Amino acid sequence: MKFKVLALLASLVTTISCSNHKDDYDAPGNFEADEVIVSAEQNGVLLSFSINEGDRVNEGVTVGQIDVTIPVLQQEQAQATIKALHNKTGSSAEQNDLVKKQLFVLEAQLAQQIREKARVENLVKADAATRKQLDDITAQVDQLQKQIAVTQQQLKVNASNTSIQNKSILSEKAPLEKTVAQYQELVKRGQVVNPVTGIVLTKYVLKGEMATIGKPLYKIANIDTLTLRAYVTGDNLSQIKTGQQVSVRIDQGKKEYKSYSGTIYWISAKSEFTPKTIQTKDERANLVYAIKVRVKNDGFLKIGMYGEVIWNQPK
Repeated sequence: MKFKVLALLASLVTTISCSNHKDDYDAPGNFEADEVIVSAEQNGVLLSFSINEGDRVNEGVTVGQIDVTIPVLQQEQAQATIKALHNKTGSSAEQNDLVKKQLFVLEAQLAQQIREKARVENLVKADAATRKQLDDITAQVDQLQKQIAVTQQQLKVNASNTSIQNKSILSEKAPLEKTVAQYQELVKRGQVVNPVTGIVLTKYVLKGEMATIGKPLYKIANIDTLTLRAYVTGDNLSQIKTGQQVSVRIDQGKKEYKSYSGTIYWISAKSEFTPKTIQTKDERANLVYAIKVRVKNDGFLKIGMYGEVIWNQPK
């Protein structure tokens, strides 16, 4: 009988202890960070790729190089055409040959860009490419079409007046200079430049693999400061505000905690059902409001780690 009484008392102590633990924090959640997926901006073989998962990389550092042999050759071709413009004036036949060659090159480039545009359109529909990438391709197609129209007009002018043709050839200098600038931009996009300072979380490709526009290369995040996305019930909203300093804690062993100072910087305006990762089935059925707490990371905080927010003093 005495043993049964002791067992019952132990059970009550355990229940009370669990209940107290449940009530000694105000909002549970998980740590997250703003993750950036860096994608290729050019098509070609990845000639170099010097990062590894776990590396800390500063913003603006070149971490890879995609093969840009073709745009480099196209740029040199356009530059050579500009130099040859003055030497090709005077003879209508010679000028026509030059213009026809230029027209052939432009039409080939246009066909290639039209195919690339269709591919990027499909990637945009699949959320695998950005609208800016599509806009850039469209601008290149428009520019090539304008150059083709100008070149075709030159051939018509050559048939009637050599002097007009000479003037027309020289007028091609400005569009060709724009073409050189476009190819220079394509060459520049062959460099993989890290956009933010942070830690490499995932590496998706290796040196020697084929990169295509929009293909993810690696994922990086700045984890110097993490965000604890936590959830509060409606009756607690009146106790918090943006800019409020709160205490954040994580588990440290079975019964101890490690505490941090945090700042609430966002409170959702809409309620939602509690995520499945939070507590019991009954609690998940409740409507809650998400909040975001910014916490300085000392190296022990990890993305996805569970944390608790306290703004009321535990009883």
